[in-house]
Amino acid sequence: MPTLDELQTGEAATVTALEGDDTYVQRLMELGLIEGVRVEFLRRAPMGDPLEIRIDNTFRLSLRREDARRIAVERAS
Repeated sequence: MPTLDELQTGEAATVTALEGDDTYVQRLMELGLIEGVRVEFLRRAPMGDPLEIRIDNTFRLSLRREDARRIAVERAS
């Protein structure tokens, strides 16, 4: 299953799973990254980190690549 950091600019996907300990997963969920939410990959910083995504067409969020690797997604068809 691909992870959020593997998406390309403009690509959309649905979050399918979050990896990490309970505290870490809770933090991601508080940021709006819950299973079933639609995300769109907007851009990657010049050095590759951080990544910018749009969550549910509502708001933008910047994440470290390390964090994005813990978010499993299913690419939109």
